[in-house]
Amino acid sequence: MLDIRPSPISGTWYDGNPRKLAARVDEYLSAAELPEIKGNIIAVIAPHAGHVYSGAVAGYAFAVIRELTPDLVVVLSPFHNIESHSLLTTKHQAYSTPLGNIEVDRAALLDLQLNLDFPITAIANDREHSLEIELPFLQRALKNEFKLLPLMIRAQEVNVAQKIGHALAQTLGNKNALIVASTDLSHFYDQQTAKILDEEMLKRFESFNPESIFDAERMGKGFACGHAAVAAMLWAARELGANKLQILKYATSGDVTGDHSSVVGYGAAVVYQVNE
Repeated sequence: MLDIRPSPISGTWYDGNPRKLAARVDEYLSAAELPEIKGNIIAVIAPHAGHVYSGAVAGYAFAVIRELTPDLVVVLSPFHNIESHSLLTTKHQAYSTPLGNIEVDRAALLDLQLNLDFPITAIANDREHSLEIELPFLQRALKNEFKLLPLMIRAQEVNVAQKIGHALAQTLGNKNALIVASTDLSHFYDQQTAKILDEEMLKRFESFNPESIFDAERMGKGFACGHAAVAAMLWAARELGANKLQILKYATSGDVTGDHSSVVGYGAAVVYQVNE
């Protein structure tokens, strides 16, 4: 019997009924209009609001991986609660959603720890939504069994993200793996302002220069609550051979609710190695 992390958001952030959840996620995946991606996909960026708000954008990130069969999926997310440690994971052996359980790859976690000079702190019964919200999409988009490497980054610092990225590249170098970076964009600006801020941050993502993401945050030119997760992913992806990031979709919560006075920005992207 696996020690299962109970979901704190099933039935609120996404549908708690397995049949309805599967149908809704499948709708988001099917609705995505994707460009042709000619290359080896290494990572994606997906938003992490409730499915009703950001699910349509997340659908683009996960629709692009439907032909992949990774044995291991790394999900990098921010950690929104108070915690003194820089990098967190779950103490549990598996994550639970209404679509089933996803086992945590303990061997990969141990290997990653060997490549880091600071601890990966395991916690029980966390309430972090930004990692879990991606799991039903992975369960519907990927047709094969896979294990999970869940990482929640509290320390939004350049050196921490860089070390995580380098360690991940070492851990994943000989594995059939996919990385998911979970982030939303600007929060609670009006629609016009949000689009300016988000366009700048998405440009920083596309530049493949992780340091520039932190620069945008520091200068107030763009915002992403998971900017350290995206930066760590980019550092890892770069070492794993990726050389292009392509934005697949952008929208705001206002596009769903019709209220443009205070919105949250959402972006989906794919990171891959271009075939010459």
